[in-house]
Amino acid sequence: MAFNEYKTLDLSLIAKEILNDWDKNDSFQKSIDIREGSPKFVFYEGPPSANGIPGIHHVMARTIKDIFCRYKTLKGFQVERKAGWDTHGLPIELSVEKELGIQKEDIGKSISVEEYNEACKKAVMRYTDVWNDLTKKMGYWVDMENPYITYKSKYIESVWWLLKNLYDKGLIYKGYTVQPYSPKAGTGLSSHELNQPGTYQDVTDTTVTAQFKALAKSLPNSLKKYDSVCFLAWTTTPWTLPSNTALTVGLKINYCLVSSFNQYTREPINVILAEDLIPKVFSNSFFEITDNEFLKLNSNPKSKIPFIKRTVFKGSDIVGIKYEQLWDEAPLPYKNAEDAFRIISGDFVTTEEGTGIVHTAPTFGADDAKAAKDANPEVPPMLIYDENKQLVPLVNLQGKFRKELKSLAGKYVKNDYYDENIPEKSVDVEIAIQLKKDNKAFKVEKYLHSYPNCWRTDKPILYYPLDSWFIKVTEKRNLLQKLNKSINWKPKSTGDGRFGNWLSNANDWNLSRSRFWGIPIPIWRTNDGSETKIIGSIEELKKEISKSINTGFMDSDPYESFELNNMSDFNYNQIDLHKNIVDQVILCSKNGKEMYREPDLIDVWFDSGSMPYAQWHYPFENKDMIDKNIAFPADYIAEGVDQTRGWFYTLHAISSLVFNSVSYKNVISNGLVLDKNGHKMSKRLGNAVDPFITIDKFGPDATR
Repeated sequence: MAFNEYKTLDLSLIAKEILNDWDKNDSFQKSIDIREGSPKFVFYEGPPSANGIPGIHHVMARTIKDIFCRYKTLKGFQVERKAGWDTHGLPIELSVEKELGIQKEDIGKSISVEEYNEACKKAVMRYTDVWNDLTKKMGYWVDMENPYITYKSKYIESVWWLLKNLYDKGLIYKGYTVQPYSPKAGTGLSSHELNQPGTYQDVTDTTVTAQFKALAKSLPNSLKKYDSVCFLAWTTTPWTLPSNTALTVGLKINYCLVSSFNQYTREPINVILAEDLIPKVFSNSFFEITDNEFLKLNSNPKSKIPFIKRTVFKGSDIVGIKYEQLWDEAPLPYKNAEDAFRIISGDFVTTEEGTGIVHTAPTFGADDAKAAKDANPEVPPMLIYDENKQLVPLVNLQGKFRKELKSLAGKYVKNDYYDENIPEKSVDVEIAIQLKKDNKAFKVEKYLHSYPNCWRTDKPILYYPLDSWFIKVTEKRNLLQKLNKSINWKPKSTGDGRFGNWLSNANDWNLSRSRFWGIPIPIWRTNDGSETKIIGSIEELKKEISKSINTGFMDSDPYESFELNNMSDFNYNQIDLHKNIVDQVILCSKNGKEMYREPDLIDVWFDSGSMPYAQWHYPFENKDMIDKNIAFPADYIAEGVDQTRGWFYTLHAISSLVFNSVSYKNVISNGLVLDKNGHKMSKRLGNAVDPFITIDKFGPDATR
């Protein structure tokens, strides 16, 4: 065989010739076919989303994948590589909303769910040609002709089977809890989404140390001799103060009553805070005295304010004291208001910062909600009835205050949520100003701290009470940790450290997403919640629909054309299992009641974590692929380090909980490609280098 001779080194031209030769000889497919019967080396391709242009960081990840698959091929293994497309979730929905000039609230009103989902379906595969072109030009061998696609009915049916398996094992439950919520995306988020790289950002917020005035008659005798006793509580989220229903102290912490003057109103005050934090709280504008005779204000408003320590006591001594509701315009909780606005205890209270007394708003904090629920009697959250007789917090799902808050009504709790006409003063500043006027603010200052943003909208999240479905990861946490120890991580420190630490603290997986384009949760319930039914296949669904028709709850079967036991693509492609269709299905309970589907979709990360099984339409087809370990677990996977709390985690969680097995044996977790400012290159941020220009100029080998 003669080798081509080149007078000049044009890497781009050479690459084109090699690619043409590969195409002409069908080299990739031959490399698989000639090894039929050889040992298999199983590789999983993590599914990218094709609703955006690929970037240079995709070239790096795919290069690492390609190197080892080619190496194992040269070593005599048969290495099949099935491509995949991640077709659901926030990236697609948000881009479609932007294109259509709508917001989430418009869906179902100005545009039907069916029309919206159809727009998403078209948008999601928009750039497949571009991705295919990059894949070819960079020399990455993967089967792009027969990819798995997460919106396909076969894929969704396998996901439903996995969910039913988890439900039947008692690992799926419904709970009303405080969770991360993205107002701009209009959905709750899971803990692994909240921990994607770059979600936590340093921000400067207005903070308030508020004065909560104790009810004199509820004070212990030792404190009744002091006038106007107040508790000091510090918060970095003043917008939550109208929702305050408790103050939490540490039982064993030493607290002190301090006499001084309010720096804004100049009125005398007696305030309670943790003894260890007095130097921090009474800093700058204050100075300590030991003689009561000197507890006087200087006529010069710029002079320092004296304070004197009066008496010290344990947190346990002040539990049960009641105080006045802080925000005058706030309503009362919908029930048991007499149990609100009192001192309770919690083991999360420390003396590291703040005042040692925690402002507690059970509707907007997980620790707050737990402390309120554990109190005896239970402290009610600040929930009220809306116009539909539904219980809601004082902030709506768009991140705006409800009308009941009068002067704050209709305002976003964070200025970041405004698209235009951003007010000069945030509601945090407005609240601080009002509290100063009312002699209820001890200190107002700016504070730099780390705060989480939504991984897709790049806007601040809220902690919000939501009714959601969860997977009991905590119950199987030890299993996940045990199985992880058998995985060969490169680098090892990622598996032991970043991933291992994540598993040791893994929370229950919030599965629910209140969106439209995604895999629907296949759970139907009666209106009173007394009966629940989960569907694990189209066959099950059709049988239940038949019962419903016989009962008179439905007139016809929307999947009438579907042939049972016909596994052809044609048969499956003629039906749609998305929200706009399945929400029309009303099932019949054992007791003859109507059952409606739970309106949420599932977390899109469950979609991609299901690919080892759903790509084969398991268990409806290709059972041996999984059951006989022909294509499971993977011998090798590779993605960026950001996937330790994304795809790596969801793959591991699902395989551990469903199959009691790892889903991959070896994993390379590569670093991220950064821009000139040190930020991760991302198509969302628009800072990714164009790989086509780089490849065209320098050739794929140099680029790789």
